[in-house]
Amino acid sequence: MTHLEEVKEIRSEKDGVHYNCAQAILMTYADELGMTKEKAKDLGNFFGRGMLHGSSCGALSAAFMILGIQGYDKPEAAKILTEFKKKHSSTECIDLIQEAKRLGIVKREHCD
Repeated sequence: MTHLEEVKEIRSEKDGVHYNCAQAILMTYADELGMTKEKAKDLGNFFGRGMLHGSSCGALSAAFMILGIQGYDKPEAAKILTEFKKKHSSTECIDLIQEAKRLGIVKREHCD
């Protein structure tokens, strides 16, 4: 299973349990980061929905946490940020969700 497939699997709601985008990404990389999935879930808890208030994208925040733990440098992170902005025009959750809605993309699919 690829990382993306695992993220989508984690994000698929089961038995009323929901994981936000940051949690799903961090949980997917938990083994590579040297932490349990439970610890990764806890770490990402308040990064979903743009840190609970529509700010920075939780998926992007999780990606930066992973890059930091894995020892990437600022130019590599900046490259990802530039690519993200080029593709999505914003890094703010609220903007990304509104644009997805405007385009008719379901929130869950957009965030995954």
